[in-house]
Amino acid sequence: MVDLGLAGKRALVAGAGQGIGRATALLLAAAGARVACMDADAARRAAIAKEIQATGAQAIGIGGDVRERAAIDAAVTATVQSFGGVDVAVDIVGEARWNPALQQTDADWDESFALVLRHVFHLFQAAGARMVEQRAGALVAVASVSGLFAAPSHAAYGAAKAGLVSLVKTFAVELAPHGVRVNAVAPGAIRTPRVLAITTDERRAESARAIPLRRMGEPEEIARVVAFLASDLASYVTGQTVVADGGASVKFPLSLGSR
Repeated sequence: MVDLGLAGKRALVAGAGQGIGRATALLLAAAGARVACMDADAARRAAIAKEIQATGAQAIGIGGDVRERAAIDAAVTATVQSFGGVDVAVDIVGEARWNPALQQTDADWDESFALVLRHVFHLFQAAGARMVEQRAGALVAVASVSGLFAAPSHAAYGAAKAGLVSLVKTFAVELAPHGVRVNAVAPGAIRTPRVLAITTDERRAESARAIPLRRMGEPEEIARVVAFLASDLASYVTGQTVVADGGASVKFPLSLGSR
């Protein structure tokens, strides 16, 4: 069996209540980590903590609005107090505002950066400081292909995700001398609860046809990339944003006709 090196590690997952966050919390716990599950929704964070505990692993639920620095600081402190430290911190929170770029408002811009980028900065600072003291740790964020390519009808979200990719690189360089790695995963079209709620079957089928693997991804598939980046298997990987999009961003851009 392959050892991920996560047994006994202390992990904080921001946005653990559903979708990619829930899948990540479950996978880290299955790999032997103790998991602090942060989510603004009390029912969701209680449910994921209970689900992990039912497997025999350790978990706690933590509340708070990630858009507030104090909530992030409190979550990191709670993780350290409960588990004795923090070895892994994962940020999965994010939501797009959808409308054409010419119609995006200042509120769309401000909310996108608050919901996508600022809290990652706060988490990397708070958890990163603890990891620097420990001389070890892994920070992982969920970016998006929208931050690597165009972001039609969600320009502010794309700009914020692009900022996240840059932030990952900077923190990776600054924290590397202290034994702390910093990486991100950039998902493509994933069947999260939010995506399922705002799209139709027809729209999802259309997306699947545009993807070389001919399907949308599942939250668990992104969680596996997160777990890899957090694990000892990625011990020489830092400053990277790994794209997980079924090949959508590298497909041949012209028509192949009937082939």
